Order: sequence, then structure tokens, then C-alpha cells
Amino acid sequence: MTSQTTIETTGQGGEAPAAPADGAPARGLRGHPWFTLITVAVGVMMVALDGTIVAIANPAIAKDLGATFADVQWITNAYFLALAVSLITAGKLGDRFGHRQTFLIGVTGFAAASGAIGLSHTIALVVTFRVFQGLFGALLMPAALGLLRATFPAEKLNMAIGIWGMVIGASTAGGPILGGLLVQHVSWQSVFFINVPVGLIALTLGLLILLDHRAENAPRSFDILGIVLLSGAMFCLVWALIKAPSWGWGDGKTWLFIGLSVLGFALFSFWETRVKEPLIPLGLFRSVPLSAGVVLMVLMAIAFMGGLFFVTFYLQNVHGMSPVDAGLHLLPLTGMMIVGSPLAGLAITKLGPRIPLASGMAATAIAMYGMSTLKADTSSGLMSIWFALLGFGLAPVMVGATEVIVGNAPMELSGVAGGLQQAAMQIGGSLGTAVLGAVMASKVDNDLAGNWVAAGLPKLTGAQEALASQAVQQGAAPVAKGTPEAIAAKISVVAHDTFISGMSLACLVASVVAVVAVFVALLTKRGENAEAGAGVGHI
Repeated sequence: MTSQTTIETTGQGGEAPAAPADGAPARGLRGHPWFTLITVAVGVMMVALDGTIVAIANPAIAKDLGATFADVQWITNAYFLALAVSLITAGKLGDRFGHRQTFLIGVTGFAAASGAIGLSHTIALVVTFRVFQGLFGALLMPAALGLLRATFPAEKLNMAIGIWGMVIGASTAGGPILGGLLVQHVSWQSVFFINVPVGLIALTLGLLILLDHRAENAPRSFDILGIVLLSGAMFCLVWALIKAPSWGWGDGKTWLFIGLSVLGFALFSFWETRVKEPLIPLGLFRSVPLSAGVVLMVLMAIAFMGGLFFVTFYLQNVHGMSPVDAGLHLLPLTGMMIVGSPLAGLAITKLGPRIPLASGMAATAIAMYGMSTLKADTSSGLMSIWFALLGFGLAPVMVGATEVIVGNAPMELSGVAGGLQQAAMQIGGSLGTAVLGAVMASKVDNDLAGNWVAAGLPKLTGAQEALASQAVQQGAAPVAKGTPEAIAAKISVVAHDTFISGMSLACLVASVVAVVAVFVALLTKRGENAEAGAGVGHI
């Protein structure tokens, strides 16, 4: 049954009448689908860029503010925790108050928090404002999808999501390049200050163009206990995944938080069956395609983010590239995502999502297998082939899984669906980094001592081996100051070969995950409710 949509043009000095029921086209810029897409793309670009651009600035921040390695980790972890924990609740806020309002608040808050970080003189303030960045980013991302869903008719929605995915992919992959240039030629503060003018542009466009779309049966109350239970469960899960590499997967604290997370999700599920207006109506998951889309997004992020995490160390520490050069070597991946996302949107519109999604995950599996064959002397040309194939495989999955999740949800829950899509990707990325990181660490720990002795190097003590293993897991050679050149060269060869063996195993595991995702993709189908937002505005 199709939801009817009531449109309110807020922000123009009072209540406006609802749009005609026949979906007559809007006049001028306000509510125009393609201008709406441009507006939300500018805002989303800020958040996606921030996911990778900041990593390049971390060493400069540490040096300037006298931060420890643990402090620097919190610059990333604080942002990620706030974003992951808040996404679904933020989507619900958009469904309740309108996606236009939440998008504008998100853009404004994200830009203001970014400016505050640039003005911060202590690491505590940087971390605090990174939390605010995550919270406001969580408001912005589901609202962007909700606006696209409500503005574009069904036959154009896949193309719109394709371009939206292209912006996210290009921004994520372009972060290291832009970040390297800014840190190298301006300052680490400029990495954050750049969000201020971008945010002002998105805010101005939003005020002029965005139209508020609200379903007639949108939620009118808040499931406070549901929000607390879900946020607590998400926090415990993400916290366990973040801390597992340092605590260890066998540590009691890791499993305590995983257990608390499982308990939190169980209590949340029970409560959602009792409350009148639940945060996430569990009936959503009766839709097999929607559930498959969520699982697919998690599996895709595990393979992609987990595998790519090690590739950056491979390029910089094994091949000795600068951050900018490493980013440039990943351009084939970025380029294929930019080209492939709108093409994937067209293919999904014509064929439905099942074939493009399954084909995309098959290509991703092949690409990850290819990346498992990389060696210390692999040429840039061969690397580019695997990176390009990975981008080609990811494009239809980013587009198709998003459309499957959002399109199979009722219109009044489009914000929650957008939050689910983003949360699935964030959790998948965290799982990929943690699980594949454990695979890498285990392989390095098993191989390093034997490779070290086989190279004719003196046997390491237990403490020395632990320190060396930590360095090798990042592709770095643990060469002490004053080590003779011949010995240093042997250590570098051992370190790089051991790292590559660990990276190869991690990429093979990622390839297997992608193969599983192929079968999950076969359970998807076109969104049953995609037409709910169609017909508003003009194309």
C-alpha cells in the first residue's frame, strides 16, 4: 500500500498549503529534484571527506598539541562512536520533524564543530568537538537520503542514489589526497576549516532549494527507552570492536562489551514489540529484500573497508609512498566509483537490483583475491587493475543496497531506513577493520619469529618480538637507530614479506566475505515503496 505524502514548504514565513494530491510539479528552484540532489551532495561530501581526510592530519596534530598515540586514536574513535551510535535515532528525528530541518541543522552544526576544532589548542577540545561532528553528521546523512527518496520518482531514484554514492566514494577516496596537500602546504587546522565554507554553501542552497516532505502518518512521539537501549547496544558493540585490537580478542573486557551489546539488542527488540510508536518497527525486517540489503551493506563494508585499511599501509610503508602519492595510486578505485555509480543506477533501473548487486559483489571478490597476490615489488599498473576492478564492483552495491533498504521501507520511515543503511556501513567498516586486523595480527605473530631467524638475524626476546610485531602489522620495519645498513636491509625485507603474508590472508578472508555477499544479493529486489515519494517536483 503506497503512503500518501504531505508536503510543507517550511522556512518561508509561515505554514504553506499542502501540495496537490495529484503531485503537480513544483515551481522554480524549491523542491526541484536535481537541485535537491546537488544540495544534499554538498552536505554529504563534508561528512564523507572527514572520514578519511583527518587521518592524514593526525601526526601533525600530535606534534603540535603534544598528544600521545592514544590521544590521536581518540580523534578518530570519538567521531566514529558518535556517528555510529546516533544514526538511526537521527533518522527518526528526520521522520518526526522533517528531513529539511534535520539536514540544515546537521550541516550548520557540522561546519561549526569543524571550525571549533581548527581553533582548539588542546587535544581534549579537539576530541570533544569531534564528538559534535559525529552527532551532527548523523543528523545530516539519513536526512539526505530521506530528501532524495521523497523528491525523486521511482524511475529516477536509482540514478539519484547513484550520483549520491559517487559523491561519497569520491570524497572518501579523495580525502587522503586533499588532506596531504592541506597539511603539507597550509596547516592541520585547514583540514577542518575547509568545512566551514562548504557548510555555508550547503546551508545557503538548502534554505533556497530544499522542500520539507513529511508523510501523513509520520511518527508523533518518541520511543525514549528504545533510543537509550539501541544507543547503549550500539555503543558497546562499536566500543568492543574499537578496543579489541589493543585489548585482544581473548580478553574478558572485549567479550564483556560484546555480551552487553547482545543483551542491549535483545532488550531493545523486546521493547519495540511493546511500545506504541517504536523507534524501529521490527515489522520492517519482515521484508526479506530490506533485511538482505542491510546484511549486504555490512558484508560489503567488511570486505571494502577492512581490505583497504591494509592497502594504505602497503602503499606508504612497503612501497615508501607519501600520503599524497598513495592517494593518487588509489585514483583508479575512485575513478571507477565515480564512473560506475551513475551507470549502476541506470542498470538497476532497467534490470532491478539483483543482477547488478550480485555481479558487483562477484567483481569485489575477484578484486580482493587479486589484492591478496600483491608483493613488495608489484608494479603500479597491476595494482591499478585490482583497484579499478574493486571500484567497479563497489559502485552497484553502494547504489543498489541503498535503494533496496530505503525503497522497501514505508515513506514515513525513510529516515530510519537511511539511518539503518549508514549504520550498517559504519558497523561493517568497524567489523572489517577489527576482524581482518585480528587475522593480520595472528598471521604476523605466527610468521615473524621464523622469518626473522631464517634471514640470519639474531633471535628476538619476547618483549622485542612483541614490539617488532606491532610495527610489522603496519608494514613498518623495526630498525633501531644505529643499525648497520646490511642488517637494516635484511630487517626491512623480513618485515615487508611478513606484512604482505598477513595482508594476503586478510584480503583472502575479505574475498570470501564478498562471495557470501553474492548469495545475499540474490535475495534483494526493487523497493516496493519506492513510488511513495514520486511525483513531487519536476524532473
